[in-house]
Amino acid sequence: MLNIQELNKTYSNGIKALQNISLTIESGIFGLLGPNGAGKSTLMRTLATLQDPDSGLVTLDGIDIFQDPQKARGWLGYLPQDFGVYPNVSAEELLDLLAVFKGFVKPRQRREMVAHQLQLVNLYEKRKQKLGTFSGGMRQRFGIAQALLGEPKLVIVDEPMAGLDPSERIRFQNLLAEISEDRVLILSTHIVEDVASLCPQMAILNQGKIVTQGCPLQLMEQLHGKVWMKVMSPTEAGTINEEWTIITARMLQGKRYVRILSDAAPDEGFQGVEPELNDVYFSALSGKQNTLEAVEI
Repeated sequence: MLNIQELNKTYSNGIKALQNISLTIESGIFGLLGPNGAGKSTLMRTLATLQDPDSGLVTLDGIDIFQDPQKARGWLGYLPQDFGVYPNVSAEELLDLLAVFKGFVKPRQRREMVAHQLQLVNLYEKRKQKLGTFSGGMRQRFGIAQALLGEPKLVIVDEPMAGLDPSERIRFQNLLAEISEDRVLILSTHIVEDVASLCPQMAILNQGKIVTQGCPLQLMEQLHGKVWMKVMSPTEAGTINEEWTIITARMLQGKRYVRILSDAAPDEGFQGVEPELNDVYFSALSGKQNTLEAVEI
């Protein structure tokens, strides 16, 4: 179990990156959802003991990770947002070197571990291939292989699916689901669909604060009967009532699909629709903003 209590971080330029962050995370995939600049990467680097918070407590299975960071790192696997590789080194060679850095000095033990990790991420047949020739998805799978060295109790993946093509995204989602069964895995992302597909628990972070958290299905159920949609022509879209709480407004095939949060039908032509996680996300971010421009997607 990962327990985060009242974590705060303010940078020297005055930006409050984390403000009283408190979360309790059990085994499985936990989705941390938020826009760019919300503080997600700051939280991930802090949990990875790469930077200290200004205040707060984080324990992993009862161990204070800031009091004993070396021990915590032995239980940690981390795939940062920008994961670089040496392009002229093979996957097998670099993974073997990273295993040495993690303290595995016995050659036979390392060989077996490296082979196991590469098989797990379906890269064993490519183990002799130079990393510079890997696709984006293959590099991300290699990143997971290095994060899992030593059977960590906590795995942190920061924006792992940004830039992946649809087939690689599905393959990577399946991999994350497989490896999360007996450990805490935190998926930090701004992609709502990834959280909807993978995460039984989640939190939404915005401007350094947790604005909502819980089970995605339960969060959607809270909006049941309150989400309304209308398809408008570009001309009709200019007549939108400024008092409406607009969740999203998106263009599709020349028409604007407007979704509104309201206890009752806001106007003629609106139909009640089932809430989606996008509705939860944009409602939480907007704080019931009612300007169309603020939620245009």
